[in-house]
Formats: sequence, structure tokens, C-alpha cells
Amino acid sequence: MEFTVKANLIDIVAKDIYSAEVIILNKKIVSIKRIEASLDTYILPGFIDAHVHIESSMLIPSEFARIAVKHGTVGTISDPHEIANVLGVAGVNYMIDNARQVPFHFYFGAPSCVPATNFETAGAVIDSNDIYELLSRKEIVYLAEMMNFPGVIYKDEEVLKKIAFAKKHNKPIDGHAPGLMGETMKNYFDAGISTDHECFGYDEALQKLKHGVKIMIREGSAAKNFDTLIPLLKDFPEQIMFCCDDKHPDNLIESHINDHVKRALKEGHDLHNVLSAASYNVIKHYNLPIGLLQIGDNADFIEIDNTVDFNILKTYINGDLVYENGTSFIQPVKSDIINNFHCNLKQPSDFKIKSEGEKIRIIETLDGQLITHEIHANTLNINGYAESNTGEDILKIAVVNRYKDAPVAVAFIKNFGLKDGAIASCVAHDCHNIVVVGTNDTDICKAVNAIIKAKGGISLATKTEEMVLELPIAGIMTNLPAEQVAESYIKLDRRAKELGSKLRAPYMSLSFMALLVIPELKLSDKGLFNGKNFEFTDVFI
Repeated sequence: MEFTVKANLIDIVAKDIYSAEVIILNKKIVSIKRIEASLDTYILPGFIDAHVHIESSMLIPSEFARIAVKHGTVGTISDPHEIANVLGVAGVNYMIDNARQVPFHFYFGAPSCVPATNFETAGAVIDSNDIYELLSRKEIVYLAEMMNFPGVIYKDEEVLKKIAFAKKHNKPIDGHAPGLMGETMKNYFDAGISTDHECFGYDEALQKLKHGVKIMIREGSAAKNFDTLIPLLKDFPEQIMFCCDDKHPDNLIESHINDHVKRALKEGHDLHNVLSAASYNVIKHYNLPIGLLQIGDNADFIEIDNTVDFNILKTYINGDLVYENGTSFIQPVKSDIINNFHCNLKQPSDFKIKSEGEKIRIIETLDGQLITHEIHANTLNINGYAESNTGEDILKIAVVNRYKDAPVAVAFIKNFGLKDGAIASCVAHDCHNIVVVGTNDTDICKAVNAIIKAKGGISLATKTEEMVLELPIAGIMTNLPAEQVAESYIKLDRRAKELGSKLRAPYMSLSFMALLVIPELKLSDKGLFNGKNFEFTDVFI
């Protein structure tokens, strides 16, 4: 099929803008002609999310794509380690098979750390032999985030094998090194790792950029680093990429990489630098066959109203119009239910913790960050047990092993702000056990059991109510339409805030409280964990 588009063409390769007539034939751009005309709209390469976990949207890839194209996104660099931690290689295959069914550029990575650490229980293991096989596949374009930075630095044999296999297949290696600086940082990246999306400080990112690392500026539902890092775009335009990492369904409905673009332009950054971070730099780094509006390229591009408002009018992928004026033409796809969920209902007594000291270690949640702090406070001792202290905003947090019946890990957390009830989630990076924060054992147990009954989901419970968004696919995703998932999620989010939470995204923040590879203090199903020292620590001091 042949068709012609006339618009102002933003050429981010030549860094030029001109009126053009573009001819598309058989999904390719076959002709670009400069014309003398006054045209109202602009065309430019579509956006690419440089690092995202599709699973965090709670949507299967096909449904994620249906929404993402509305925001001008034509592709993603997708790390499927969430589902891999639940189902192993079978989970990766599930994502690839579903992604094939829609016109969207999904490029997946081989999950390098499944499980992320040996200090937690996952549903599967992906070893170096599995990594070799995955990297042999054309759908797998990189070795996904190497979270085991101690393994890299101290030359763990299995970790080094995975890195060597990526090099053998000539595929990039993604990094994951929050807070890493100095000689330790250099040793980590000198192993062959080329990116990092976990920078939360300007000086940290600057040091990594000067070492030659590509930095991804992340703005997700919980981790928001855009404001801190965007000034770096001016001096390092070729080393910056935009990503969302983790985006819950309500936020995905609102925006995607287009939000990075609009905000960067509003702050006065050069148009071509901004658009390079949103497409060109990603395509070149991962060697993707996604079009850049050049003759011979795949016809992957978007049409916008102007370079100020930047409203997406149309999205084309491989020459197909997949979105226009509010309507996505990607059709919903139903996928089979696969899961790995094997634990029985709990009792309130499972969440009790005997008081063994006058002071406790507390996970201090930081709004808009994945890192936490360790702080200390007096124990609220009631009848020999340590309890939540809502007056001081010190609540119980627990992690329940979803893969087998095991003792519940219990600790304490600050800044969730709940005055009543409990919230729980089986979307809990990276092993996706059940994580819960609450004011009392009864409601904590009720919220957890709602997820166990559904074999996955997010929930809220008080003495008089129970709410749950069921996520039956691997316990972290659903077949439901994005709009319906977002509506249910918004209700849970709103209710959590009515119960007192001041966090911008309490469920997204909750989902990272069991992520041990992000310092400083987190909780796994096996106990309280110090991410700085990479070892377990006691709740009581």
C-alpha cells in the first residue's frame, strides 16, 4: 500500500526542520521531498521507552501497546524480569508471544538476576545457561539490568558468565547501580555494563556520564528523577535516554514518554536533544530497526500539532496508522492465564512479632524515590508484642511468601501515613511475594487473604470493607482492558489516601519495599535486609 504524508518534518538525524512530502510504500519510507508549503502539523520519529517493565502496568504487552501508541510511543526496551521471577523462561516466552500479536515494537531483554538476590524467595531461577539461550534469540536484544552489583565487583563466576555471553552475542548490557560512585562505580561499569536508570542524585549521574555511561532519566509512578537529572541533557545530549521503568495503569492512561518530552521542552532544552533522548539515542544504543524518518527506514513516526503543545495526532508503526485523534486501532488480545501461586490463607496471629528490645529499626519510605533510609524509634510494646504506632506513623510491614507456606516476615515502616486499615500488593519487586502495610493485624491479614484468594492482585482492607484488583496472570497482570484496570486502581489509590496515606502513589511505593537491591533498608520474605551491607539485620536494636 502506498500513501503520502505532507507535514513539517523534524529530522533529528540532520537536526533540521522543513516542509516535506513523504511517500510510504510497503511499510517503508521510499521518498522524502522538500516542498514549498505552509503546513500546520509536524511529523517526527515515534518515542521509545528505554527501560520499562511492562508488568508494572498490570497489563499484558498487547494491552500496554494499545494505550502507549496514544502517547506517541512506538516501541519499548522491555525487561521481563518481573514475570521471570514468577515463572522463569516460560514467563519471558509468554511476554514475547503476546507481544507478537500487535503492531508495536517490543524488544525484550534476558533477565540477568532471577532471583535478584539469594536473600529472598522467587518462583523461578534463570541461570547462565538460560541466559545464553535467551541471548541467542532475535527477540532478545540485550542483557537486562545487572542488579547484582556486588557479584560484578567481586567477580562472581555466574555473573561474569552472563556478562560474557552478552558480549559474545554483541548485545548491550544494562546497569542497575543506585548510589554507586568512585572506584566501585568504575569497576562495575568497566565490566562491560553501559547504562544506568537508577541514578537519584545529580553528582552521581554526572560522575557516571563522565565515565562514558549512558544515563536513563526515569519518571515512573514511584521513582521520579526527571527534575534532578534533566539539566544533564544540555552537556551530554548523546548519552541521555528517557524511560519510565515502572508505570501503574492510571499513570499510563495519562502519559508516557511524551511527558518527558513536554517537560524538557518547557524547561528550554534544545528540541533535537530532547527528541534524541526519546528515540534516536535508544535506537542507536540497542541497534534497533525502528525508523527515524529517513529514506529506506520502516515507517515509524508520529504526527503532532505543534512543537509547543506537542499533542499527538497520529501514530504510525510499520506504515500502519495505529492511533488517530483519541482512538487506538490496536485491538485487544486475550491471553491464557498462567501463574505460580501456592500458599494458604493466613491468620492475624501470623503477623505478630514479639517485642525483643526497647528500640526498632524502621524503613523510612521516601516519596518519589525507590531508596529508603534506616531510622530508629521506640518500640510500642503491647502485651509483649511490638505493634503499629499510628500516632507516630510507624506501621507494620510484612512480606508473605506466595510460593509456599512459610513464616511471615514482619518489620516496621514510616511515611505510609495510614490511620486505619491495610493495603497489600502482589506486585512486589522483584520476587512478587505479597507485601502489606497496615495499622493492625486483623486488617493486615484480611488484605493479604484477599490477594491469596485471587492468586494475585492489589488490595485494601478495613474492619468494614475489602477491595481487590485481581491480577491472575502470574499474580501481577490481567487480561482486562487498560481503562477498566485503571479505574479499579484509581479507586484503591483514592481509598488508601482517604485512610491517611500522603504518598503520591502508595501502591507503587509499596511494591518497592521488598526490592533488596535498592538501599538502604528493605524487607524480604526472609527478613529485614540492609541493602548497603547486603546482609540481613535485626528489627530490634
